[in-house]
Amino acid sequence: MDPIALPFRSADGSRLVGYYWAAPDDRPRVGVVALVHGMGEHVRRYDHLAEILNSHGFEVYGHDHRGHGTSLGPDQEPGHLGPNGWRALVDDLNLVIARARSDHPDLPVVMLAHSMGSFAAQQFLLDHQVDGVALTGTAAVDLLEPALNLSGDLSSDLDLSAFNAGFRPARTEFDWLSRDEAIVDAYVADPLCGFGIDTASLKDMFAGARRLADPDQVARMRRDLPVYVAVGSKDPVNGELALLWALVDRYRAAGLDDVTVRVYDEGRHEILNEINRAEVIDDLVQWLRRISAPGAISATSPASQQTQQP
Repeated sequence: MDPIALPFRSADGSRLVGYYWAAPDDRPRVGVVALVHGMGEHVRRYDHLAEILNSHGFEVYGHDHRGHGTSLGPDQEPGHLGPNGWRALVDDLNLVIARARSDHPDLPVVMLAHSMGSFAAQQFLLDHQVDGVALTGTAAVDLLEPALNLSGDLSSDLDLSAFNAGFRPARTEFDWLSRDEAIVDAYVADPLCGFGIDTASLKDMFAGARRLADPDQVARMRRDLPVYVAVGSKDPVNGELALLWALVDRYRAAGLDDVTVRVYDEGRHEILNEINRAEVIDDLVQWLRRISAPGAISATSPASQQTQQP
């Protein structure tokens, strides 16, 4: 069943389109998952995942980022986020989180953020709270800048096909996404996929990411925040896993005591769309159920504090 479309209006007046995938009426509700999609794609690519999460009792919300999917304006070029676009994109995440909390005040709200969405989530969590976060296709984003040789003067939008360099001979420019050829072909054929963000926003993304290298900033996060980090070993974004472990080490050094890591051998960037996606999604669901179980919610979590209000 198609999700319900939800209109959002951001702080700068931008029109965004969100979606709500409702769990079946015969399923006890256990939590809420807020999907945060990656660069050059849209949240409806996660319909299959949302339906699986629904079947386990999770309500699911998500939205198309500014400059992406159905949030694109009539004259807006894909990937162009507008003035102060990256900072606004990060702030936009709170629109969905607030709506999910308003609709389901008694349920924990967990972010599930992929790739660029995970970079936005990393920054978001320095200033906002959720009950848990899962990051896929992720890395220590500030270290990704020098790894991609992007620290100089950027003159054009990021070309996502550049990540394909390690997959030769290549069948398409996006073989780096998944070993599942049908998934790659659908991505290539989708007019709402395949583009990078504008250079100004890319620079702002890396500038904002420098806070993530500051231990005092990372220490602002709740120490009992459940964090799930899952990547493929062949994902070019994580720099042969070096940028994954840099991120994990930062969280652990900051005192976060519930950090779970999954590395899927031979997996590429979109592990939720990989040939072993059933295993990947099952692992994710098991983690979600653990942190959403009655009694598992920390007294310092947003869900716990909300239910304790008179």
